Amino acid sequence: MEVAISAVTSELVSRFISFLMNKYQSHSHTQLEEEKLAEKLQHLLIRVGTVVEEADRRCIANSGMLMQLKMLSEAMYRGHHVPDAFNVQQLLESSIIDEVSDSSSVSYLSFPFKRPRRTASKEKDRSIHPDLHGALKSLEIVVANMAEFVVFLGGCEQMSGRPYDAYLYTDHFMFGRHVEKQQLLSFLLQHDPPGDFPAVLPIIGGVAVGKKTLVAHVCDNERVRSHFASILHLNGDSLLRIIEHGRRTISGTTLVVVDFVSDVVEEDWAKFYSFLRRMSKGSKVIIISKLQRIARFGTVKPICLSHLSYEEFWYLFKTLTFGSADPSEHPQLVRIAEEFAKIFQAGGSLVTTNAFADVFRRNLDVQFWLCVLGKTKRVIQKNLSEHGVYPYLLFEQGHPVDITDFALHPSSAVRITNCTNSSNRLTNNDLLKKETVTLGELLVNPNNRPKGEFSLLAWESRIPPYTRFEHFVASSVQDLPQSVNLSGRKKRRVPI
Repeated sequence: MEVAISAVTSELVSRFISFLMNKYQSHSHTQLEEEKLAEKLQHLLIRVGTVVEEADRRCIANSGMLMQLKMLSEAMYRGHHVPDAFNVQQLLESSIIDEVSDSSSVSYLSFPFKRPRRTASKEKDRSIHPDLHGALKSLEIVVANMAEFVVFLGGCEQMSGRPYDAYLYTDHFMFGRHVEKQQLLSFLLQHDPPGDFPAVLPIIGGVAVGKKTLVAHVCDNERVRSHFASILHLNGDSLLRIIEHGRRTISGTTLVVVDFVSDVVEEDWAKFYSFLRRMSKGSKVIIISKLQRIARFGTVKPICLSHLSYEEFWYLFKTLTFGSADPSEHPQLVRIAEEFAKIFQAGGSLVTTNAFADVFRRNLDVQFWLCVLGKTKRVIQKNLSEHGVYPYLLFEQGHPVDITDFALHPSSAVRITNCTNSSNRLTNNDLLKKETVTLGELLVNPNNRPKGEFSLLAWESRIPPYTRFEHFVASSVQDLPQSVNLSGRKKRRVPI
């Protein structure tokens, strides 16, 4: 009997050891295959990135090449995102997030991280990460078709620029928009197109997606500056006054850039355009607006700036947030940064992206990031419950936004505009005597909040046109000049 039991036990132990060895060998093989694919992906990303960078230094007018450039950049950003997503998945499958969730910092989160469930079928199917295969295949396709593009690219005129500092200081140059930059540059440098003179190019896009930054970036190009005798930046809210003033100022080949905050009647535009016809031959007009209706004044196809794709947005946010630090050394922070990227990309505001990234880059602390993440989610949830829309839409439409969780006091903010003062709008002149606090200072230490009303500087751009994004903050909604509720309900007022 004892001999039989010993034999059975020996057989079970032998099978168990064999099972563990097979599982280990399978896991090691899978891990080795994933490492090889990741290495191949990195090599392809270097090749594609080199071509995209070179394309940014050339003047491309061919529409087919612009389509290829768009495909190259999209595949490149997707490829950069996949390794991060893969590393985050591995982090979630480990005990690191569990340890973070067990700490006191979890109290800051309204939606704590959840460890994904893994079933036997998922374990079996997870031979190679599917997104890794997809990104690799996408890059292989564009690289295979890249030879012709590179040949044609060599024939495109090279532009003088600053090839080094533009890629060393990410927060000091305009990110992405490779195709749109080329389209705008081509419009400005080409001879007068057939049709009405002067040619009018509308640039349409949402709030803070980079319309004025795009124009300022291209206008700073040496060829553009030498092409036009003068570049005028005008406010579209006062077209008739511009006509009177412009008779004495506009001379020579001129580029006129008009920023429309609101719609304009047909009669005013007709008078303004008639005035522009007196400009010298070769003059051009760019009109900028968030309103799609403004595109009707264009004489050529408009450039529409949409929000960055998630992969492109994530690449920008990660680069700005970690700066010179290596993200692979901070896997927990990468996971939290993904949460922020999902929140900010939905709104598409590059102002919020830059403001938060600047704060995080100075403080690579897990608990601090979790604390800010919790506050951000609560601010979004409160405004969604009150108005049914996200805070960025409230700012865009001139409505107050509840920022109590950031300020630790009942507070509401409304965006400052550059237009003239009226009954429902605030201008920069309204804040001349107000104390100013940056959003970064408020996030790091809410006690930096002054008593009473103050100016909240969300972000000041470090590149042309160096726009300041400011908000007027009051102790309660009743102190704000505008208290209209989107839903039509009476807004709850909380005294400080």
